[in-house]
Amino acid sequence: MSPADFTRPASLQGAVDLGARKQALEAQARREAAAQQAAAGGAPAAPAAGTVIDVTDETFATDVIERSMRTPVILDLWATWCEPCKQLSPILEKLAAEAAGRWVLAKVDVDASPQISGALQVQSIPTVLAVFQGQAVTGFQGALPEAQVRQWLDQLMQALAQYLPPTPDAPQDEQGAEPQPQTDPDLLAAEKAIEEGDLDAAAAAYERLLARSPADPDAKIGLAGVGLVRRTQDLDPGAVLRRAAENPSDVELQSQAADIEMLGGQVDEAFERLVQTVRRTSGDDRDRVRRHLLGLFDALPASDPSVAKARRSLASALF
Repeated sequence: MSPADFTRPASLQGAVDLGARKQALEAQARREAAAQQAAAGGAPAAPAAGTVIDVTDETFATDVIERSMRTPVILDLWATWCEPCKQLSPILEKLAAEAAGRWVLAKVDVDASPQISGALQVQSIPTVLAVFQGQAVTGFQGALPEAQVRQWLDQLMQALAQYLPPTPDAPQDEQGAEPQPQTDPDLLAAEKAIEEGDLDAAAAAYERLLARSPADPDAKIGLAGVGLVRRTQDLDPGAVLRRAAENPSDVELQSQAADIEMLGGQVDEAFERLVQTVRRTSGDDRDRVRRHLLGLFDALPASDPSVAKARRSLASALF
């Protein structure tokens, strides 16, 4: 049984079959990788480019907001006449090259793209902002020396580490093949608890595993799935969906209805419901819905097409 497949126990009937979706996506990824390697004559694919990009008012939603749903984006707001900017920008570009894709540097000419600086309420330049999952999380103003910029980036990446996928640098054995991983005892404990219908024990096992390996994908999917079942087990699905239809701006009802749709396999409908609620709300309510939607994303593999589609819709709704 897959650690993400929590649909088998009788007490959890109706849950999304996450395990099957995950296996299908992994198989597809293997086929695509093999096809790419064959097309290149057996050579590995070249690393992805684009660690430094120029962003405009027209491309901000796609290149910054949407991209930040998966990868931290560092915004460098500058202008051609700004002397401190000329000192800071080369430092950021150098560090972006060193990061090799762990984060992306997005450069914004505030004179050419005034809507961005206006929306972000930029008071002076250079201004540097870190954007993750559609929100500016931290930043600084002025031209800092390289050592301080490097320290700021290190602290940022440490703070975001639990939300980011692990670096793809798997160890290999003497023959060059990747060693087969051993199943973690807590993952086995979580699976056993799910089979027995013990949600508390399953959640505790997943949490222990995440405490040791914050980016473990199976634990993240499993814990999100357990949370989904917990939130819906005492709800009347029909009543919630009726009330949600009558109260489209009620954040609590829309979140409950999305949970019910998700549990019933209506993944796209659940995501679209919350994206539209983001569009209708503002302030704390909007952020609450955004965070709930991101939590539902965790219940599926990051490569799931429904997640990718919803991330694009969310990015458009936020900007």
